[in-house]
Amino acid sequence: MKVSSLRAVLLLVSLIALSSCGCRAIRRFGESRQSIAARRLSGQGFQAMHDGKWDIAETLFSDALDVSKTDDRAHWGLAEAYWNRGEKELAVNQMEQAVRLSAGDPKFVGRLGEMYLNLGRMSDADQQSQIALRATRNSADAWRLRGDCLRAAGNEAEALAAYHRALALQPDFPQVQLQAAEIYGSQQRFDRLLATLDRLQDNVGVEKTPARADVLQGIAMRQLERPEEARRCLVRATKKDPQDPYSHLELATLEMQQGNLHEANLALSMAMTIDPEAAHANGWMDGFRAEQERIARDTQRLGQPIDQLR
Repeated sequence: MKVSSLRAVLLLVSLIALSSCGCRAIRRFGESRQSIAARRLSGQGFQAMHDGKWDIAETLFSDALDVSKTDDRAHWGLAEAYWNRGEKELAVNQMEQAVRLSAGDPKFVGRLGEMYLNLGRMSDADQQSQIALRATRNSADAWRLRGDCLRAAGNEAEALAAYHRALALQPDFPQVQLQAAEIYGSQQRFDRLLATLDRLQDNVGVEKTPARADVLQGIAMRQLERPEEARRCLVRATKKDPQDPYSHLELATLEMQQGNLHEANLALSMAMTIDPEAAHANGWMDGFRAEQERIARDTQRLGQPIDQLR
Protein backbone atom coordinates (compact mmCIF):
# COMPACT_ATOMS: atom_id res chain seq x y z
CA MET A 1 0.00 0.00 0.00
CA LYS A 2 2.82 2.29 0.85
CA VAL A 3 4.54 1.51 -2.44
CA SER A 4 1.35 2.26 -4.34
CA SER A 5 0.94 5.60 -2.56
CA LEU A 6 4.55 6.51 -3.30
CA ARG A 7 4.06 5.72 -6.98
CA ALA A 8 0.96 7.89 -7.06
CA VAL A 9 2.83 10.80 -5.51
CA LEU A 10 5.72 10.46 -7.98
CA LEU A 11 3.27 10.31 -10.89
CA LEU A 12 1.55 13.45 -9.66
CA VAL A 13 4.87 15.31 -9.31
CA SER A 14 5.88 14.22 -12.83
CA LEU A 15 2.60 15.42 -14.29
CA ILE A 16 2.97 18.80 -12.59
CA ALA A 17 6.55 19.14 -13.86
CA LEU A 18 5.54 18.23 -17.39
CA SER A 19 2.64 20.65 -17.24
CA SER A 20 4.96 23.43 -16.09
CA CYS A 21 7.45 22.70 -18.87
CA GLY A 22 4.63 22.62 -21.35
CA CYS A 23 3.37 26.03 -20.26
CA ARG A 24 6.86 27.49 -20.56
CA ALA A 25 7.28 25.93 -23.98
CA ILE A 26 3.94 27.37 -25.09
CA ARG A 27 4.94 30.79 -23.76
CA ARG A 28 8.30 30.60 -25.53
CA PHE A 29 6.56 29.54 -28.72
CA GLY A 30 4.19 32.50 -28.43
CA GLU A 31 7.06 34.88 -27.73
CA SER A 32 8.99 33.43 -30.66
CA ARG A 33 6.06 34.04 -32.99
CA GLN A 34 5.75 37.62 -31.70
CA SER A 35 9.46 38.19 -32.16
CA ILE A 36 9.36 36.89 -35.72
CA ALA A 37 6.36 39.08 -36.55
CA ALA A 38 8.04 42.14 -35.03
CA ARG A 39 11.26 41.49 -36.95
CA ARG A 40 9.29 41.16 -40.17
CA LEU A 41 7.59 44.52 -39.58
CA SER A 42 10.95 46.08 -38.69
CA GLY A 43 12.46 44.78 -41.90
CA GLN A 44 9.61 46.33 -43.88
CA GLY A 45 10.17 49.56 -41.97
CA PHE A 46 13.84 49.70 -42.92
CA GLN A 47 12.94 49.05 -46.55
CA ALA A 48 10.46 51.94 -46.46
CA MET A 49 13.11 54.11 -44.81
CA HIS A 50 15.59 53.18 -47.54
CA ASP A 51 12.99 54.19 -50.14
CA GLY A 52 12.49 57.56 -48.44
CA LYS A 53 8.97 56.70 -47.23
CA TRP A 54 9.54 57.91 -43.70
CA ASP A 55 5.88 58.12 -42.63
CA ILE A 56 5.28 54.52 -43.64
CA ALA A 57 8.52 53.46 -41.97
CA GLU A 58 7.53 55.12 -38.70
CA THR A 59 4.15 53.36 -38.74
CA LEU A 60 5.78 49.98 -39.39
CA PHE A 61 8.28 50.42 -36.56
CA SER A 62 5.48 51.43 -34.19
CA ASP A 63 3.47 48.39 -35.26
CA ALA A 64 6.50 46.19 -34.60
CA LEU A 65 6.76 47.54 -31.07
CA ASP A 66 3.05 46.94 -30.52
CA VAL A 67 3.76 43.29 -31.28
CA SER A 68 6.99 43.07 -29.26
CA LYS A 69 8.38 45.81 -27.00
CA THR A 70 11.73 44.02 -26.89
CA ASP A 71 12.56 44.34 -30.60
CA ASP A 72 15.77 46.39 -30.46
CA ARG A 73 15.78 46.96 -34.23
CA ALA A 74 12.29 48.45 -34.09
CA HIS A 75 13.42 50.89 -31.40
CA TRP A 76 16.42 51.81 -33.57
CA GLY A 77 14.27 52.29 -36.65
CA LEU A 78 11.73 54.39 -34.76
CA ALA A 79 14.60 56.49 -33.40
CA GLU A 80 15.78 57.19 -36.96
CA ALA A 81 12.24 58.08 -38.05
CA TYR A 82 11.82 60.50 -35.14
CA TRP A 83 15.25 62.00 -35.85
CA ASN A 84 14.36 62.50 -39.49
CA ARG A 85 11.32 64.61 -38.60
CA GLY A 86 13.15 66.63 -35.98
CA GLU A 87 11.83 64.91 -32.84
CA LYS A 88 15.34 64.50 -31.50
CA GLU A 89 14.59 63.92 -27.83
CA LEU A 90 12.11 61.19 -28.73
CA ALA A 91 14.72 59.72 -31.04
CA VAL A 92 17.31 59.62 -28.26
CA ASN A 93 14.84 57.90 -25.94
CA GLN A 94 14.20 55.17 -28.51
CA MET A 95 17.91 54.80 -29.25
CA GLU A 96 18.68 54.40 -25.56
CA GLN A 97 16.15 51.57 -25.41
CA ALA A 98 17.72 49.95 -28.47
CA VAL A 99 21.13 50.03 -26.76
CA ARG A 100 19.71 48.55 -23.55
CA LEU A 101 17.76 45.76 -25.27
CA SER A 102 20.68 44.82 -27.52
CA ALA A 103 23.03 44.56 -24.50
CA GLY A 104 25.19 47.35 -25.88
CA ASP A 105 25.44 46.52 -29.58
CA PRO A 106 28.41 48.69 -30.72
CA LYS A 107 26.48 49.88 -33.77
CA PHE A 108 23.64 51.15 -31.59
CA VAL A 109 26.06 52.62 -29.04
CA GLY A 110 27.80 54.55 -31.80
CA ARG A 111 24.57 55.91 -33.22
CA LEU A 112 23.44 57.00 -29.76
CA GLY A 113 26.77 58.77 -29.34
CA GLU A 114 26.23 60.61 -32.63
CA MET A 115 22.82 61.77 -31.45
CA TYR A 116 24.21 62.97 -28.13
CA LEU A 117 26.97 64.86 -29.97
CA ASN A 118 24.47 66.52 -32.29
CA LEU A 119 22.48 67.70 -29.27
CA GLY A 120 25.56 69.10 -27.56
CA ARG A 121 25.59 66.44 -24.84
CA MET A 122 29.35 66.22 -25.00
CA SER A 123 29.96 64.13 -21.89
CA ASP A 124 27.35 61.54 -22.89
CA ALA A 125 28.70 61.38 -26.44
CA ASP A 126 32.26 60.96 -25.20
CA GLN A 127 31.18 58.14 -22.90
CA GLN A 128 29.42 56.32 -25.73
CA SER A 129 32.46 56.68 -28.00
CA GLN A 130 34.67 55.04 -25.39
CA ILE A 131 32.15 52.25 -24.78
CA ALA A 132 32.01 51.57 -28.52
CA LEU A 133 35.80 51.37 -28.76
CA ARG A 134 36.05 49.04 -25.78
CA ALA A 135 33.59 46.74 -27.53
CA THR A 136 35.31 46.82 -30.91
CA ARG A 137 38.58 48.60 -31.62
CA ASN A 138 38.50 47.43 -35.22
CA SER A 139 35.48 49.55 -36.11
CA ALA A 140 36.07 52.54 -38.38
CA ASP A 141 32.73 53.98 -37.25
CA ALA A 142 33.78 53.82 -33.59
CA TRP A 143 37.04 55.66 -34.35
CA ARG A 144 35.13 58.24 -36.38
CA LEU A 145 32.84 58.94 -33.43
CA ARG A 146 35.86 59.18 -31.13
CA GLY A 147 37.45 61.68 -33.51
CA ASP A 148 34.25 63.72 -33.72
CA CYS A 149 34.04 63.91 -29.92
CA LEU A 150 37.67 64.95 -29.59
CA ARG A 151 37.32 67.56 -32.31
CA ALA A 152 34.18 68.99 -30.73
CA ALA A 153 36.14 69.29 -27.48
CA GLY A 154 38.84 71.29 -29.30
CA ASN A 155 41.46 68.53 -29.27
CA GLU A 156 42.30 68.50 -32.97
CA ALA A 157 45.61 66.63 -32.70
CA GLU A 158 44.03 63.61 -30.99
CA ALA A 159 40.97 63.88 -33.22
CA LEU A 160 43.19 63.65 -36.30
CA ALA A 161 44.91 60.59 -34.83
CA ALA A 162 41.49 58.96 -34.32
CA TYR A 163 40.52 59.78 -37.90
CA HIS A 164 43.76 58.21 -39.10
CA ARG A 165 42.84 55.02 -37.22
CA ALA A 166 39.43 55.05 -38.91
CA LEU A 167 40.99 55.52 -42.35
CA ALA A 168 43.51 52.74 -41.69
CA LEU A 169 40.53 50.43 -41.21
CA GLN A 170 38.41 51.93 -44.00
CA PRO A 171 40.52 54.01 -46.42
CA ASP A 172 37.55 55.31 -48.40
CA PHE A 173 35.40 56.91 -45.70
CA PRO A 174 34.06 60.26 -47.00
CA GLN A 175 32.84 61.65 -43.66
CA VAL A 176 36.21 60.98 -42.03
CA GLN A 177 38.20 62.25 -45.01
CA LEU A 178 36.25 65.50 -44.90
CA GLN A 179 36.82 65.94 -41.15
CA ALA A 180 40.53 65.22 -41.53
CA ALA A 181 40.72 67.78 -44.34
CA GLU A 182 39.08 70.39 -42.09
CA ILE A 183 41.80 69.83 -39.51
CA TYR A 184 44.56 69.98 -42.12
CA GLY A 185 43.11 73.31 -43.21
CA SER A 186 43.16 74.74 -39.69
CA GLN A 187 46.77 73.53 -39.37
CA GLN A 188 47.60 75.14 -42.74
CA ARG A 189 48.79 71.79 -44.07
CA PHE A 190 47.27 72.46 -47.46
CA ASP A 191 49.17 69.79 -49.38
CA ARG A 192 47.81 67.11 -47.02
CA LEU A 193 44.34 68.64 -47.31
CA LEU A 194 44.44 68.39 -51.10
CA ALA A 195 45.84 64.85 -51.06
CA THR A 196 43.05 63.73 -48.72
CA LEU A 197 40.30 65.28 -50.83
CA ASP A 198 41.84 64.04 -54.08
CA ARG A 199 41.39 60.50 -52.78
CA LEU A 200 37.83 61.31 -51.79
CA GLN A 201 37.09 62.59 -55.30
CA ASP A 202 38.74 59.56 -56.88
CA ASN A 203 36.42 57.34 -54.85
CA VAL A 204 33.04 59.06 -55.25
CA GLY A 205 33.61 61.29 -58.30
CA VAL A 206 33.90 65.07 -58.54
CA GLU A 207 30.17 65.69 -58.88
CA LYS A 208 29.27 63.56 -55.87
CA THR A 209 31.93 65.09 -53.65
CA PRO A 210 30.31 67.25 -50.92
CA ALA A 211 30.25 70.99 -51.60
CA ARG A 212 32.24 71.56 -48.41
CA ALA A 213 35.10 69.55 -49.90
CA ASP A 214 35.12 71.87 -52.92
CA VAL A 215 35.24 74.90 -50.59
CA LEU A 216 38.18 73.44 -48.68
CA GLN A 217 39.98 72.70 -51.93
CA GLY A 218 39.34 76.25 -53.10
CA ILE A 219 40.76 77.71 -49.88
CA ALA A 220 43.85 75.49 -50.15
CA MET A 221 44.39 76.40 -53.81
CA ARG A 222 44.10 80.09 -52.95
CA GLN A 223 46.62 79.75 -50.14
CA LEU A 224 48.99 77.92 -52.49
CA GLU A 225 48.61 80.77 -55.04
CA ARG A 226 46.75 78.71 -57.61
CA PRO A 227 43.85 81.13 -58.23
CA GLU A 228 42.36 79.57 -61.35
CA GLU A 229 42.05 76.16 -59.73
CA ALA A 230 40.70 77.82 -56.59
CA ARG A 231 38.04 79.60 -58.63
CA ARG A 232 36.93 76.37 -60.32
CA CYS A 233 36.56 74.65 -56.95
CA LEU A 234 34.61 77.50 -55.36
CA VAL A 235 32.30 78.00 -58.33
CA ARG A 236 31.59 74.26 -58.28
CA ALA A 237 30.75 74.53 -54.57
CA THR A 238 28.28 77.39 -55.16
CA LYS A 239 26.52 75.32 -57.82
CA LYS A 240 26.26 72.23 -55.62
CA ASP A 241 24.95 74.15 -52.62
CA PRO A 242 23.68 77.57 -53.76
CA GLN A 243 22.22 78.37 -50.32
CA ASP A 244 25.55 78.10 -48.50
CA PRO A 245 26.69 81.70 -47.88
CA TYR A 246 30.25 80.68 -47.03
CA SER A 247 31.09 79.30 -50.45
CA HIS A 248 30.03 82.65 -51.93
CA LEU A 249 32.08 84.51 -49.30
CA GLU A 250 35.17 82.45 -50.08
CA LEU A 251 34.66 83.15 -53.78
CA ALA A 252 34.31 86.87 -53.00
CA THR A 253 37.56 86.74 -51.03
CA LEU A 254 39.37 85.12 -53.95
CA GLU A 255 38.01 87.60 -56.49
CA MET A 256 38.91 90.50 -54.21
CA GLN A 257 42.47 89.29 -53.81
CA GLN A 258 42.74 88.94 -57.58
CA GLY A 259 41.52 92.52 -58.05
CA ASN A 260 38.23 91.46 -59.63
CA LEU A 261 36.04 93.85 -57.67
CA HIS A 262 32.93 93.44 -59.81
CA GLU A 263 32.97 89.64 -59.42
CA ALA A 264 33.73 90.02 -55.71
CA ASN A 265 30.72 92.30 -55.35
CA LEU A 266 28.46 89.79 -57.09
CA ALA A 267 29.58 86.94 -54.83
CA LEU A 268 29.29 89.10 -51.71
CA SER A 269 25.82 90.29 -52.69
CA MET A 270 24.72 86.68 -53.12
CA ALA A 271 26.04 85.79 -49.67
CA MET A 272 24.28 88.81 -48.16
CA THR A 273 21.01 87.77 -49.80
CA ILE A 274 21.28 84.26 -48.38
CA ASP A 275 22.41 85.19 -44.86
CA PRO A 276 23.19 88.84 -44.01
CA GLU A 277 24.63 87.83 -40.64
CA ALA A 278 27.16 85.45 -42.19
CA ALA A 279 28.92 88.26 -44.07
CA HIS A 280 29.40 90.20 -40.84
CA ALA A 281 30.49 87.21 -38.77
CA ASN A 282 34.17 86.59 -38.06
CA GLY A 283 35.23 89.89 -39.63
CA TRP A 284 34.35 89.04 -43.25
CA MET A 285 33.14 92.56 -44.10
CA ASP A 286 36.09 94.22 -42.36
CA GLY A 287 38.44 92.04 -44.36
CA PHE A 288 36.69 92.88 -47.62
CA ARG A 289 36.80 96.59 -46.94
CA ALA A 290 40.48 96.47 -45.96
CA GLU A 291 41.29 94.59 -49.15
CA GLN A 292 39.25 97.05 -51.19
CA GLU A 293 41.11 99.98 -49.69
CA ARG A 294 44.44 98.34 -50.48
CA ILE A 295 43.44 97.74 -54.09
CA ALA A 296 42.10 101.28 -54.35
CA ARG A 297 45.43 102.72 -53.21
CA ASP A 298 47.36 100.53 -55.63
CA THR A 299 45.16 101.32 -58.63
CA GLN A 300 44.21 104.95 -57.98
CA ARG A 301 47.21 106.33 -59.80
CA LEU A 302 46.11 104.42 -62.92
CA GLY A 303 42.75 106.16 -62.95
CA GLN A 304 40.76 102.92 -62.89
CA PRO A 305 37.21 103.08 -61.43
CA ILE A 306 36.79 101.23 -58.14
CA ASP A 307 33.49 99.52 -57.40
CA GLN A 308 32.34 100.00 -53.83
CA LEU A 309 31.37 97.04 -51.72
CA ARG A 310 27.89 97.23 -50.30
